[in-house]
Amino acid sequence: MLPTTSKGLGRTSSHVRPNSVLPQYLRKIIKWQQMDIEYTFWQMFHLCTSPKVVYQHTKYHKQTKNQWARDDPAFIVICTLLLVIATLAYCAAYDHSAGHAVFVVISVLLFHFILTGATLATCCWFLTNNYLREEAPSSHAVEQRVEWLYAFDVHCNSFFPMFVLLYVIHYFLSPLLVAHGFIPVLLSNLLFMVAASYYHYLNFLGYDVLPFLERTTFFLYPIGIVIVLSPIFILIGFNPSRHFMNIYFSRVL
Repeated sequence: MLPTTSKGLGRTSSHVRPNSVLPQYLRKIIKWQQMDIEYTFWQMFHLCTSPKVVYQHTKYHKQTKNQWARDDPAFIVICTLLLVIATLAYCAAYDHSAGHAVFVVISVLLFHFILTGATLATCCWFLTNNYLREEAPSSHAVEQRVEWLYAFDVHCNSFFPMFVLLYVIHYFLSPLLVAHGFIPVLLSNLLFMVAASYYHYLNFLGYDVLPFLERTTFFLYPIGIVIVLSPIFILIGFNPSRHFMNIYFSRVL
């Protein structure tokens, strides 16, 4: 009877733990004193230069905290603030009213980062847990699953270098990229191709580091699609910079 009881208790705690992590995580968002800002900027820098180092530290986090996901919301908070600042810079350069600028900031923050990120994280979380997990070698092995919060962390990690390319660098190049002609079309497509490809590469690294997943090269497949589509967009004259800028600043462009 004792092994059966112990196993049942272990199974209950494994289901209760994830539900208790998220409220605690959200409470920390309003407590700046508990956030490790320096380590967050270290992660952001290395995600752009040597992302494997960041995911090597993820393994250490698992060993010390017994969870793959971050327990510090500093990355999301700083990423949100940087996104707001970058969007305000675009509004200052291209917008026509303060009211519309507020709308742009809110919509970019909600749709480009939070809702899109939550949707992609949920899809990856469902896919990895249902189709990419290795079979347990024995019935006594502890079942491991991808935490939803970790899936969202992976998205945030992948999003930041894309933010640098498509919000920061793109901002300074935007006068050229939104112009008419072949050169703006070529440069815009190349910039978007690199950003999207790097996003999916970091997505792959985030799940490849988990030892209980297999066939994680699946996350590299979208890179092939991006590489195939980019020359087609160039040939037909599609300019992604003008397209996305026109969504918010059509009166100016």
